[in-house]
Amino acid sequence: MSQIITIDLPDDTKAALDDAVREEGVSQEEIVEKALKDYLFIRRFRNLRERMMAQSSEPYTDQDVFDKVS
Repeated sequence: MSQIITIDLPDDTKAALDDAVREEGVSQEEIVEKALKDYLFIRRFRNLRERMMAQSSEPYTDQDVFDKVS
């Protein structure tokens, strides 16, 4: 199932999106969806890393956190 959202973009961001669409030969939707998925993954990664660091006296590497997120 998919849902439609509407967003307003500043002119320069929209122009950069249009450039990427032309250069990569993909749709705006594909680029925005990938960007959002990447953002949400990074957000989840950072939140998990923060919680892991707060709960442990041992340092965790980014790879340790990545292994938990993946």
